[in-house]
Amino acid sequence: MNVGVPKEIKEQEHRVALLPSVVYQLNRLGHRVYVERGAGAGAGFPDEEYAQAGGHLLEDHAAVFAQSDLIVKVKEPLPSEYPLLHKDQILFTYLHLAANKELTEALMASGVTAVAYETVELNRRLPLLEPMSEIAGRMSIIVGGFFLAKHRGGKGVLLGGVPGVLPGNVIVIGGGTSGINATRMATGLGADVTILEVDIERMRFLDITMHTAHTLYSSEAHLLEILPRADLLIGAVLVPGARAPRLITREMLRMMKPGSVLVDIAIDQGGCCETSRPTTHDNPVYVEEGIVHYCVANMPGAYARTATQALTNVTSRFVEFLAEGGLSGAIKKQPGISGGVNVMDGKVRNRAVAQAHGLPYEPLEW
Repeated sequence: MNVGVPKEIKEQEHRVALLPSVVYQLNRLGHRVYVERGAGAGAGFPDEEYAQAGGHLLEDHAAVFAQSDLIVKVKEPLPSEYPLLHKDQILFTYLHLAANKELTEALMASGVTAVAYETVELNRRLPLLEPMSEIAGRMSIIVGGFFLAKHRGGKGVLLGGVPGVLPGNVIVIGGGTSGINATRMATGLGADVTILEVDIERMRFLDITMHTAHTLYSSEAHLLEILPRADLLIGAVLVPGARAPRLITREMLRMMKPGSVLVDIAIDQGGCCETSRPTTHDNPVYVEEGIVHYCVANMPGAYARTATQALTNVTSRFVEFLAEGGLSGAIKKQPGISGGVNVMDGKVRNRAVAQAHGLPYEPLEW
């Protein structure tokens, strides 16, 4: 199969979909891999490494799409890339379609088979989403603490405090992968951390493993109670494939003290706060209701090398399955891939995406 690795064109996105080592393995298996020149440069993987691995370097972005049966990316296609997708082609990348009707309709019109990393499910886990959730969770405390500084628009609170001064108060909504990693970082700094969750068994696990953090059942009443004392609020909720639930309203946000910081990790799926809107690494924050909002939609892109390595650790074998047997062969080897199929033959194959946009849903059948 011809496998294509285009350079990411999303603003300040430096990750690359495949490492040279994966290109080498695909080449050994008899596949032809087209890599756009400069695709890996931002993550520290120069063209020479791809060439040595057996990759075929192409100068033209469109040519990678034209010559490839399987397109492997990191982020969703942008409007300029919509015309490059075509029928009998597989697109394998992060899509987050529940928050983007325009992209959903473009994929339907193209006839491409769109397989989303974030909805591939194995044993009730999302293995292709977890590494980026880990990075985003850890990042949320780094960037949140930075923007709490007075000269960055924050209230001037140091999360860890100092002897004689209480530490900052961090509220984490969601006890999944992002929430756990945010909590680990925040407790490591010495902050006072409360993590809200609805799954009782998950809370028991958090209570055992996060010794210095507090757990609290997630409800509107509890949010109203604790928001006024929050210095840093982390939105880390996830409903696989679906739009993130709006748990924080504008009125609730007004309860927080001016200069507090909100990091909405769920922004890829539409955000969990009413006032959240996507931002970029070039212009990551804005202020509404006196609260500093950090809503970068590709947070792990800031640490492109680490993120690329973590991503390809989990995606490479799925790429091999797709290259070796196409979609049907890949699903036979790993049935969990079927959950990743969001659009195929012009139809929405993911129930949550269909419900988010009021589109007809047709389940995948083999």
